[in-house]
Amino acid sequence: MKNTSSGNTSPNAKSLPGSANPPDAGVDISSTDYARRRRELMKMMSDLKSMGAEALIDLPSVVVIGGQSAGKSSLVEAVSGINVPRDSGTCTRCPMECTMSSHATSWSCTITLRMGFDNNGRDLPVQKTTTQLFGRTITDRSEVEVWLRRAQSAILNPNVPSSNFHTKTIEELRSMKNTLKFSRNVVSVSIEDPDATDLSFYDLPGLIQNEEAETVALVKSLAEHYTKKENTIILTTIPMSDDMENQQSMTLARAADPDGKRTIGVLTKPDTLGAGAINQRRKWVEIIEGRSEDHTLRHGFYCVRLPDDAERTQRLSRAELQRRATEYFDTTSPWNGVTDRRRFGIPGFVSDVSRLLIQLIEETLPRLREDVDKLLAQCNKEFDALPPPLANDPQIEVLGRVNAFCDVFKSFVNGSHEDKRLAQRNRALYSIFKRNIRGTAPDFRPFEKPEEYVPLDDTEGKMTLIERDPGVKVMGIYEVSRVIQEAIGWELPNNVPYQAKANLIAQFTKLWVAPSERCLAGINDVLDQVIDTLISIHFGRFKVLEGYVGDLIRSHVGVCKAHAQEAVKSALALETTPHYTQNTHYLQTLREKWLARYKIVRSRASQYKAPVHHNQEHYSTTSSDDDSEEASMVEGVTEYEGPTEQVYFSDSPRAYRPQSSSSARIQPAIRAVPPQAPVLNSTS
Repeated sequence: MKNTSSGNTSPNAKSLPGSANPPDAGVDISSTDYARRRRELMKMMSDLKSMGAEALIDLPSVVVIGGQSAGKSSLVEAVSGINVPRDSGTCTRCPMECTMSSHATSWSCTITLRMGFDNNGRDLPVQKTTTQLFGRTITDRSEVEVWLRRAQSAILNPNVPSSNFHTKTIEELRSMKNTLKFSRNVVSVSIEDPDATDLSFYDLPGLIQNEEAETVALVKSLAEHYTKKENTIILTTIPMSDDMENQQSMTLARAADPDGKRTIGVLTKPDTLGAGAINQRRKWVEIIEGRSEDHTLRHGFYCVRLPDDAERTQRLSRAELQRRATEYFDTTSPWNGVTDRRRFGIPGFVSDVSRLLIQLIEETLPRLREDVDKLLAQCNKEFDALPPPLANDPQIEVLGRVNAFCDVFKSFVNGSHEDKRLAQRNRALYSIFKRNIRGTAPDFRPFEKPEEYVPLDDTEGKMTLIERDPGVKVMGIYEVSRVIQEAIGWELPNNVPYQAKANLIAQFTKLWVAPSERCLAGINDVLDQVIDTLISIHFGRFKVLEGYVGDLIRSHVGVCKAHAQEAVKSALALETTPHYTQNTHYLQTLREKWLARYKIVRSRASQYKAPVHHNQEHYSTTSSDDDSEEASMVEGVTEYEGPTEQVYFSDSPRAYRPQSSSSARIQPAIRAVPPQAPVLNSTS
């Protein structure tokens, strides 16, 4: 093939070492060694694709892209010799792979569905990819279009058996509402045609602009998925009725192939340029001849005249359509003045692309072998990592592993296992829970202005809480009086209503809900980690069994978690009502101690004045070392390594020793209100 410019490099300009060289023009290539070699390579690529190899290695391929009304469908028809679905708007909604073979005595066509992606467009594992024959072998070209529509509908409705579409008419298919708008799964068309040129290519949905943004992005991403592969030849269709700069397909091709090494431009609709469009024609001639500095591709541009609607209606033969196209280019200026005649028409274009594809396959064969060898080595490595065959009956093996799991889990729970992490981490969570509950204790200071005095957090004045629940407010005499006043009904004089006591207690017991839920959630997290570890240890050798048994165990644990949640709710409800205890001696002792404590504090009020800089609603006095130690333990609870009981409180002489309850402090608090204290909102 002769070139008029260095901008266009002929696909057959060089041959490959050790490969069958393309024959000279005029030689019947169907009977040459090159033709035999070409058929073998095309068959190998087809077999690899049908096995799902494209998901693992980058196979050489040709992809056709173009915008709507760019003539892409007409180009595909002219190359393949079949009619593809045509409708207004976007008709192609999934990739179509078309493979043509000349090694046949009569024309036939088979369609298969290659499912390698899920409904969201994500790659399926290789073992889940499928290739299934769709319908019967077609021997009548006129039936291809309806079968392609049926196949595409089957792709777009993956949850419906594909056989349901075998008998649907075009009208029924057009009126269907598909599950998916587009799909990455492939309709594969294999054509046996003695008059064809051996070639394989992908036809992608046309690039769109005037649609929803999501749909536009979906089609674009589909094209990018194919064009970004280094072993892909990009055929971009460009209508000559529009400027090159306006073509989205060229923009996409440049992004994937900036140097233009694997892009071929296919110029369509030359007959739409009127005789007066002299400048436009001159510009296109420069592009075809490779003289345009702005539009240079290594393999150049081809110009094709495709049948219009009237010619398609006449159902002219391929030979007649090619004759008319050749006549048009040979008799129409300025196309008839271009020296390289192979740049015009379908035959030269298809022949060159076929040769280029075969050359690409030959070039990549060594690398493909390396990739396959690496995959094989990895596969063998994984096989070697598999455990030896079972020596026992499978049922006995499963039962043994289940029993071993249960025994080890029980030892984790009761703390007899050598790994003490579950018990230790839960003890840390319980210590935090105890601290949080202690932080809900009432902050009563028996004065008219309680915020001016230090907190009284135990009966002996040796401890101050490090952290108090934010829901606990400072209470003084007036605050308690207000609660009493609001609860007074038809009582005798000087009688404190029981409801006042209940209201005061409820202010603090309601704060127990959040710490309880946090503690239970932390325990559940620890439990999940232990269970996941044990499932992996006892069943991880068999991944399917691990998944199945793991789901059963987690489901049962989920039920137990729900029961535990209800148990916590029931325990909290018992603390709400009734306010009753059988530990009357302990309650009476604490009441007496707190009442004595409040009386002493009131009699020595000046000693309990808070420093001015400590006047605040939530008063606390701890050293910075205490705070640091507390924060460290709280943050490290998930990595707790040993038991602790008092680390959450100061180690000073004021350290907390659990010896009080809300009820024990409410009663003396009420009694600490002196008789002369005014009752708020009193009408007496």
